[in-house]
Amino acid sequence: MAASRVFVGITARSLAAVEGDITLPQFRALAVLAVRGSRRGSDIAEELQVNPSTATRMLDRLARKGLIRRSRSTTDRRVVKVRLTPAGHDIVEQVVTRRHAEVERLVAVTEDLWQPAVTAALTAFAHAAGEMSEQDWWLGWGAHQDDLATAE
Repeated sequence: MAASRVFVGITARSLAAVEGDITLPQFRALAVLAVRGSRRGSDIAEELQVNPSTATRMLDRLARKGLIRRSRSTTDRRVVKVRLTPAGHDIVEQVVTRRHAEVERLVAVTEDLWQPAVTAALTAFAHAAGEMSEQDWWLGWGAHQDDLATAE
């Protein structure tokens, strides 16, 4: 539980350092879009495990802040997808960079304790929680960079 509080604190500090007054749930929605590309609001709700109405209100706030953009599908006008704007992408990048730097600093301070078994246990823990692997996260991040060119 102490480690959990540390990670929440790292995320909170990283969010507080960016402009735009972004909440943790809003950041999670932005991160999903950054890694998985454009999605329907219901997909975001499912990913975040919130009610669709909660996701809609959250997406409304993110749209008002200029961090996401909604667009209708060209094949089915009933489908509305959301995607990151360049500003939304920048927020995710800033927070991820800050979190990464702080975690790296903490790992460096405790370097002697990081045995292969500890790393394997934490990886299994993340997998059991449904978290995508670090490699998949970065592959998704890179795959959706081109979406930003059409976001403006």
